[in-house]
Amino acid sequence: MIKRDPDVEVYALGQHICMSAHKARRVIDQIRGRSYEETLMILELMPYRACYPIFKLVYSAAANAIHNMGFKETDLIISQAEVNEGTIVKKLKPRARGRSYPIKRPTCHITIVLQDISKDQEYFIWLRKSGWVYKDKYTDVRERYLCMIELERLKWANDVIERYLCMIEQDRLKWANGEWAYGESEGVWDKK
Repeated sequence: MIKRDPDVEVYALGQHICMSAHKARRVIDQIRGRSYEETLMILELMPYRACYPIFKLVYSAAANAIHNMGFKETDLIISQAEVNEGTIVKKLKPRARGRSYPIKRPTCHITIVLQDISKDQEYFIWLRKSGWVYKDKYTDVRERYLCMIELERLKWANDVIERYLCMIEQDRLKWANGEWAYGESEGVWDKK
């Protein structure tokens, strides 16, 4: 069961959606924790059938947040997303010789919870403790969130640069020690 804080969170619930919970969870796992705008782009571009009802639910939850609570779209993130199994619709398909085969059509219940990060101070405390945001360097909430995304990109770029520099340093040491010469250790120039 999802626990919600009514001051900063708004939800939308879709019941008896005609698809298995497993197929819906594939998509839900990709959008959990992302911003509202990023989620809409992901759902539009993913090739799964489950994307359309989840897209409608996210859009509905955002409409609830804007109309009922007065939140801004830019401050919304998907804090919780859950898929539960619903009832199974059982039918019979007629077959040869008067027999019938059972058809089971699974349904699922999807819950999407949107959180307004501009009003949630505990979220910023967690960001500061984890090292994403420094003391009052950024005042606007959107800038804080964008700073977190930019720091993640910089961290990834630094990892790539470190690996590249490490490879260059290893090649330089091999060259200095005489281990790496044309045609000796690499085996590229052996064929004549």
